[in-house]
Amino acid sequence: MGSIVEVKIPIVDISGYYKYNDAATKHHIAAQVRDAYENQGFLQVVGHLVPEGLQDRFIDMIRAFFALPLEEKEELSLSKSPCNRGYEHLGGQKLDELDPNATPDQKEGFSVRRDLPSGGRFLQGENQWPDEALIPGFRDAYMEYYDSVHQLSKTMFRIVSLALGLEETHFDYFASDPDGICLCRSHHYPPTKKDDTGRTRGVGAHTDFSALTLLLQDEVGGLEVLHKPSGTWHAVPPMKGAYVVNIGDLMQRWTNDLFKSTMHRVISPLSQKDRYSCAFFNNGALDVIVECIPTCLKPGEVPKYGPLRVEDHVKSRSLQSYNAAGTEIKV
Repeated sequence: MGSIVEVKIPIVDISGYYKYNDAATKHHIAAQVRDAYENQGFLQVVGHLVPEGLQDRFIDMIRAFFALPLEEKEELSLSKSPCNRGYEHLGGQKLDELDPNATPDQKEGFSVRRDLPSGGRFLQGENQWPDEALIPGFRDAYMEYYDSVHQLSKTMFRIVSLALGLEETHFDYFASDPDGICLCRSHHYPPTKKDDTGRTRGVGAHTDFSALTLLLQDEVGGLEVLHKPSGTWHAVPPMKGAYVVNIGDLMQRWTNDLFKSTMHRVISPLSQKDRYSCAFFNNGALDVIVECIPTCLKPGEVPKYGPLRVEDHVKSRSLQSYNAAGTEIKV
């Protein structure tokens, strides 16, 4: 599918949302967000309140985690968690939706959600953590980062609400993560070896099944977004301190395809450098029913999708991506 073209994803500065807190500024920002999500489904956010020092410290911590011996990481395997939290080995997931013969994704992962009593609910429970002596401060740094980027995701939902002509607080309950199913997953992509031919698939082509995803990249790069009309892939160059914020399938469904959940992938170019990133997936609340938002229907239009319960959607897509790689998860 097409060649690789480096393009600039729209950059939206949301600092005015915090600084001025007036309707005109908020709606100006919301209009930029709406334009980006109607056309590309992706944007880069700057002017947010996640400290750059916290981002750097967090990336350093996940580098240290993935550098641990494999046996130490396997002690925290997803297979040992009743709520799918912990370490995902190289090739443990296959997200590719375009190529049924694709190899599993060439990345390691570490998944963290909010700690909640299980109560027998899907994905609820406790996180798995490495011993404090192995990486001092890892747990505290991870959760500090989680809380900060989760707060940013809630701000983005408020901006999206305004972009859709809704009350600013429309998505507040969904975005607040009442059931602890938001996912903060860090990734490690090993460098392409010199004897490898071509480019390696870090993550296969897919859409996210969340409502919103917030991605922190290091400087290595590799994220590519599909321009569907032309069938070409666009490289998204890393931008220090920024978050790539994209629409997921739940939001596309909510907006009756007004906002685009765009196909994307991670390709590892020939390099001696490891790539590290962290994606925060706001999956919302288990019992929320996603159905067409009335402001997204033009006169004469009808909803393209029926009502869908969040828990059913996340279960189905999670099973699909892990089972495709032969990885067993618990639902």
